[in-house]
Amino acid sequence: MPLQRLLLAGARRAVFGSGEPALRGLNSIKGNWHNFCTAVYKDVTYKELKNLLNSKKIMLIDVRNTCEIIECGKIPGSVNIPLNEVGEALQMNPEDFKEKYNEIKPSKSDSLIFSCAAGLRSKKALDTAISLGFTRSQHYAGGWKEWSTYEHSEKKQGN
Repeated sequence: MPLQRLLLAGARRAVFGSGEPALRGLNSIKGNWHNFCTAVYKDVTYKELKNLLNSKKIMLIDVRNTCEIIECGKIPGSVNIPLNEVGEALQMNPEDFKEKYNEIKPSKSDSLIFSCAAGLRSKKALDTAISLGFTRSQHYAGGWKEWSTYEHSEKKQGN
């Protein structure tokens, strides 16, 4: 049995060559991809988002459907661009963007933060924005649910 394995392994190497260089290449790509992904963005916390909104140095894009915003509310200062429109919206010309969203279209160097109800759709929007060159993009993983919980408890403590 061991002799058969050795012969089979030898025959496999003879036909296919050593897989070692290919594996090294894949590991190299994997390592670089991981570093790229982790270096591009980090999640924004509630306190960080609140400070950034007060500084007016970001555009907060809420990617929930319009009916969700009407029904539940929104983070003050956010712009509603539903998830299925994000890719197209970020590629619009500035005049069309202004007409449709009543805001100045962000440039690729602007700081964008995406939010939704609980962080899933905003992460997808973030991935779309980064793929389009909006490298200063982040997302608020807590979303509307976390924001409204914090805001409610702050108001309660203030009364």
